[in-house]
Amino acid sequence: MLTADGCRARRTRLLERIKPTQPLLFTDPNTLRYLANFHVDPFHFSGDQGGLLVLHPDGKTTVYYENKLPGSVKKAFVDELVALAWYDGQNPGKGPRALALLEMAQKHGGRIHDSLEDPDVKPVVTAIADMRRRKDPDEIAIMKQCMKATNAGHAWARQNIKAGMSEFDVYRGVAAVCQETAGQPIIVYGDFAVSPGSARRGGAPTHQILADGDMFILDYSVIIWGYRSDFTNTLVVGKKPRPDQQSLYDHCMAAMQAGERELKDGAACLTVYNAVRGAFEKAGVAESFPHHAGHGIGLGHPEAPYIVRHATETLVAGDVVTLEPGLYVDNVGGIRIEHNYLITATGYERLSGHEISLV
Repeated sequence: MLTADGCRARRTRLLERIKPTQPLLFTDPNTLRYLANFHVDPFHFSGDQGGLLVLHPDGKTTVYYENKLPGSVKKAFVDELVALAWYDGQNPGKGPRALALLEMAQKHGGRIHDSLEDPDVKPVVTAIADMRRRKDPDEIAIMKQCMKATNAGHAWARQNIKAGMSEFDVYRGVAAVCQETAGQPIIVYGDFAVSPGSARRGGAPTHQILADGDMFILDYSVIIWGYRSDFTNTLVVGKKPRPDQQSLYDHCMAAMQAGERELKDGAACLTVYNAVRGAFEKAGVAESFPHHAGHGIGLGHPEAPYIVRHATETLVAGDVVTLEPGLYVDNVGGIRIEHNYLITATGYERLSGHEISLV
């Protein structure tokens, strides 16, 4: 989870940017995680509920939540954590659950500053989004937990994938190892898909049976405390890549290395994208590269910055980004590879540690 010092520092930075004269009220789950470590455990019957964060101009903080939320919310770092009685199991709930926090919101001015209806929603949400790009040490620590679990899942797949398994069998094995490594229930989502080429570049696992020679794209994320990983490898089922499949791999590795050479604080995202695409153009395969070259991750997926054909952003120290070159060629197969990187003043730290290999 996040730290008290980290949450306090983020709230201080936000107040310095916004300079509010009245309390700021937030209900977006990611904002409550980011500013207060208020996390509603998704593996709970109240996992889809939330809270109300009140941030006063002097820095004082209160989180209100209804009393049926899980124990994870009690780890929030705020001055006051107030449970509101909504349902006691003996009497009917006090009105619709969605209105449980309404009275407290009205008591503090009634404006929800991350609501689309609020007149100041754009500057407030934009400020938080900009802050979120520069990851703090406590955020990086959680993301490294995600990376460790994701690494283990990729290692399991490389050792165990074989003809006769279904895509769902691979997902089940990967998810079990990720959960065991994390030591807690986690969310695992992403692409667990045989790719014949352009017709299918990924997708959720199905009961499709794997055959020798299939190219299997394994592109998934692990979520812990709202933060996530996102990295990829592609495996050839049967461990005998054909020369044309090996060629796709070699092109993707060259593209990734070209992109890595441009990763640093102050680099234009367009420069990074052009480096990746330029490697494909040099090899004469750029028409088979249809998607972004990477993006930011953290509490969202994807989130800024976007490493795309028409990129306008610039990398900043503290960004956590992906590079994910891919090629999809009919009658050969589809391949995508991906690493995650923390941008630094002089370059990057690679956070993902899985082996990228067809076998």
